[in-house]
Amino acid sequence: MSQPELPVIGQSIPYERFLDCVHCGLCTSACPTYVETGDENDSPRGRIYLMRSVVDGRLDLTARVRGHLDLCLDCRSCETACPSGVQYGRLLEPFRVEMQSQPRDGLKVSARPDWFHRWIMYGLFTSRRRMAWALTPARWIQKLKLDRVVETTRLNRLLPERLRRMQQQLPELKAREDTLPVRLPAIGQHRATVGLFLGCVADAMFRHVHWATARVLQQNGCEVVIPQSQQCCGAIHYHSGASEPAVDLIHQNVQAFANQNLDAIIVNVAGCGSMLKDYSHILAELHPDTDRSASNDFVGRMKDVSEFLADLGLVTPQGAINATVAYQDACHLQHAQQIRDQPRILMNQIPGLKLVPVAEPELCCGAAGSYNLTQPEMADRLGRRRIDHLLATKPDIIASGNAGCSLQLQAQLKQAGRNISVLHPVELLDLSYRGESVS
Repeated sequence: MSQPELPVIGQSIPYERFLDCVHCGLCTSACPTYVETGDENDSPRGRIYLMRSVVDGRLDLTARVRGHLDLCLDCRSCETACPSGVQYGRLLEPFRVEMQSQPRDGLKVSARPDWFHRWIMYGLFTSRRRMAWALTPARWIQKLKLDRVVETTRLNRLLPERLRRMQQQLPELKAREDTLPVRLPAIGQHRATVGLFLGCVADAMFRHVHWATARVLQQNGCEVVIPQSQQCCGAIHYHSGASEPAVDLIHQNVQAFANQNLDAIIVNVAGCGSMLKDYSHILAELHPDTDRSASNDFVGRMKDVSEFLADLGLVTPQGAINATVAYQDACHLQHAQQIRDQPRILMNQIPGLKLVPVAEPELCCGAAGSYNLTQPEMADRLGRRRIDHLLATKPDIIASGNAGCSLQLQAQLKQAGRNISVLHPVELLDLSYRGESVS
């Protein structure tokens, strides 16, 4: 029996997108991997050339080619730097999805993901319930200080490399907060009704940020609706090439927030926000015949919390936070969503807070979703580079609008032996509204 033909790689990408790149090289200084390696194949224009060569049939999709493409963080810094408007993310992401359907080194395509993707990335990370269950013993281990014993005795070296990496990246976990209710009322004059997106890892590890976000929205006259049927945004699946599970999650989330009479849907995680705002693009690439009216409506309402509050007009917080704050621009906020000024505008309204500039703000910290698990060497190189710049400002607090960045920065601070709080900007607003200090 003959084997079914494999899909031609790059077929979902309009070829004109490749031609938008004129190979001027203005993107290279903004690319984290090129800055670190100096290898043209690790630059945006180099990767575009590789992808186009594979599509044209001039280059085989070898392990070396895959390696250069897999090393990309998909931070989209090149899009900000590009004068020609190259849609790099809309090239790389669908290409990676189709790349997963191709044989590796002459081997047949596996119908099943490897154990780490199947059980950890897809089975654990994408489920709020399973993540909460998995973090319960971790909290007890930290409370009893057994984690220090594990690290001192190096027992964690018995773990597989990626599980060991997860253990090392785990921050000091806060006490688990209550589940957010279905609806929270506005405080004062009603100004808007908004939905709140929870995500998966973010809700399990950073639920305190969700509560802070909800309280800040309430203080600004917003009724907050939290649909309980919402799921993971799908980025973990999509960015690793598992397209159909990602599409299922897209449809579930669009349906969860439909018919709620919402003025906006609020997200406080930059990586999730970028994925959520791309829902219609992704459906157009993967299922071009699908009716996208519902996803278009969903995307049109999607706002990062800083974007929404800056547009709404912030109710001025009164509580002083006398601290120097270094702000880490999350890549999927500043590049993918073009949101830079809004978090700074909001934090600058907090009495006593001093916001200081940080060198190389356009470069990624190395988190990039699951990148710091799949590309640990480059993630650490970029993490050290970023934390050095942040520490050079002598901050009391580091702020970041992305859960992945927060995890990466906390891990780097731990390695550097520095005890500095890493907070979401909305947590600082919440503390100011409540008249509390940073603990």
